[in-house]
Amino acid sequence: MGIKSNNEIITMRRRVVRIILFILAILFCLGLGAAMLKFVKDKEFFREFMEQYGVLGRIIYVVMVIFQVIVAIVPGEPVEIAGGYAFGAIHGTLLYLVGGAIGSMLVFLAVRKYGNMLVETMFSDRDLKGIRFLKDKKHEPLLILLFILPGTPKDLLCYFAGLTNIKIITWIIVSSLGRIPSIVTSTIGGDAIERENYGWAIVAFAVAMLISIFGIIIYRAIHRKHNKQDSSEKCVDEK
Repeated sequence: MGIKSNNEIITMRRRVVRIILFILAILFCLGLGAAMLKFVKDKEFFREFMEQYGVLGRIIYVVMVIFQVIVAIVPGEPVEIAGGYAFGAIHGTLLYLVGGAIGSMLVFLAVRKYGNMLVETMFSDRDLKGIRFLKDKKHEPLLILLFILPGTPKDLLCYFAGLTNIKIITWIIVSSLGRIPSIVTSTIGGDAIERENYGWAIVAFAVAMLISIFGIIIYRAIHRKHNKQDSSEKCVDEK
């Protein structure tokens, strides 16, 4: 009876949090999309905006990245592209890495404090089932590899890392390295759009997609394998 009650509480909490996060994600994406559209249509406005806000504009962008990392439902690609468009490929990449590192650190510390309650609120049992084995210290290298691979669910792994014994400094380094391929291709694409070099932008986004597909295939194979193992062990225990 108690277990059922706890499950109901987790399910209700998860629904409320996801509704709130979904609303925040929609508002965030609409705001970002409107700003990008304005910049694309009016180059002069864009230049004046950057000159006016200078350092503050960069701080605002870093805060946007931190928000995107913490609110897992917000997709990272639009923010990465916006960084390349606004600051150029190199500068945009560096700013995103700073925001990503801070966001990852905050997520990691929050999970270390609140544990499974926070992770289970943010993600479904189905998402977590196939990666719970990564909590074992011996699987730490695999956790690192999965995060570094492009296309893997960085938001889920970022939260899950706080449940493991990995050191925070190690995770900040890993989370930064793991984001580089996606950030670089997206910021290059965003920079190309700003320069109206649309052919190069298409190439950059196509390369990013192909690399991500490779990572997705590997991640799903590992996820399915351990889902099956968990199901088999559960059947054995029930017998």
